[in-house]
Amino acid sequence: MTRRPLRPVLASLVALSAVLALAACSDDGADPSSSPAPSPSVSSPSASSSGPASSAPAGPKVTIDGGYVALGDSYTAAPGVPTTETQTGCLRSDHNYPSLIAASLDATSVADVSCSGASTLSLVGAQQTTNAVLPAQFDALGDDTALVTIGMGGNDLDLFQTLVGTCAFVAQSAPEGAPCQAQLTAGGTDQIADKIAQIGERVTAAVAGVVDRAPNARVFVVGYPQPVPAQGTCPELPLAAGDYAFVRQAIVALDQQLQSAAEASDATYVDVLEASKGHDVCAGDEAWIQGAQSVEGEAIALHPFAVEQAAVAEMVLAELG
Repeated sequence: MTRRPLRPVLASLVALSAVLALAACSDDGADPSSSPAPSPSVSSPSASSSGPASSAPAGPKVTIDGGYVALGDSYTAAPGVPTTETQTGCLRSDHNYPSLIAASLDATSVADVSCSGASTLSLVGAQQTTNAVLPAQFDALGDDTALVTIGMGGNDLDLFQTLVGTCAFVAQSAPEGAPCQAQLTAGGTDQIADKIAQIGERVTAAVAGVVDRAPNARVFVVGYPQPVPAQGTCPELPLAAGDYAFVRQAIVALDQQLQSAAEASDATYVDVLEASKGHDVCAGDEAWIQGAQSVEGEAIALHPFAVEQAAVAEMVLAELG
């Protein structure tokens, strides 16, 4: 496949990395299973964009004996999926999978505290976005919580920023080679593998923290979809040809850690990686993930479309019965 120049999409990736960096809290190595630090509250979200989006899954409502709490990062918040709020800086869509799940639930309360840029540290401490200081996501949990979904880990240790930024920038140096893999594994140390192993420990502690704070809840750990095709390349994903496999395997390894974290606390793992086969960035009309350029009314760069969020909601609701 002919590869077009990377410079037009690199500008989008630079902007995306900046957004995630501004939204994220400081990564200081705090233990996500520890008690949350007190932090100021934030006002309710307000809508800021419009456009078509997936509806809630059809069918009778599922009754749960308590409230529903959604914890997560931008793959839960779904920035760019209409309608996306901007007041909090979390860029949370009202058609993300927590909203779709909530629409099909008979629950006593719903709290979606997912936020773009969140890491496991955002669970236990304040998260500074461009617009607000948000309380710890764990603050939403309690004895009356009956259902929790958590999608977290990709922002820890700047994993996604490294894969997005480093791999895209070095692609120009050897478009048909694997310059990112070479750089990140230089000296015999695989920096990405090391990060993912540490993230696995953090997410394991985080899920245990959820169980501790919401002992009566059913907990779902939501994995990440696969943005990288098994074969071929495409202009929408500006990596060197040889780095496709490297980035793809990183996502697989991350999801394996999330699955292990779920199993360690007897939580239910939602295998979005498996469900997203054939729906990578290069899949055209079948893609679940936006390419490297944000499209207004669809999704921001390298983030899920409404159709992916609807699929995740359906998977959770199917498990709930």
